[in-house]
Amino acid sequence: MALKRTTKIDATFSVSSMTDIVFLLLIFFLVTSTLINPNALKLLLPKSTGQVSAKATVSVSIKDWQDDTYTYHINGDKNPLTYDALEDELVTLLQSEEDPTFSIYSDESVPIREVVGIMNIAKRNHYKVILATQPE
Repeated sequence: MALKRTTKIDATFSVSSMTDIVFLLLIFFLVTSTLINPNALKLLLPKSTGQVSAKATVSVSIKDWQDDTYTYHINGDKNPLTYDALEDELVTLLQSEEDPTFSIYSDESVPIREVVGIMNIAKRNHYKVILATQPE
């Protein structure tokens, strides 16, 4: 007696459910990426071949002493200021300015967190910042 199987095994795989999942993930990432708002500060970066339209009346210099010590100097003054006294001094110097702008001069070896700290002072007080660079 020869018994034969009447049903055949189907070896195909339907990818329609997989494409639905990929499509939903794509929509999710597109929507969430547009909601991300970076916390960036607007800077007036000088070009090495041109001039910046804003003129800074005050300059802040950051000096690195190579032992994790940084000093802050306003308008090239030889007497250093602490970070805590820097904001009060900037507010005093820039309170009478119509468009308060100051420039930051920093050694190459100064970590970016020190520069960003001064930029945060500018953001809190609604000042414009120019990050000084050397011409190439």
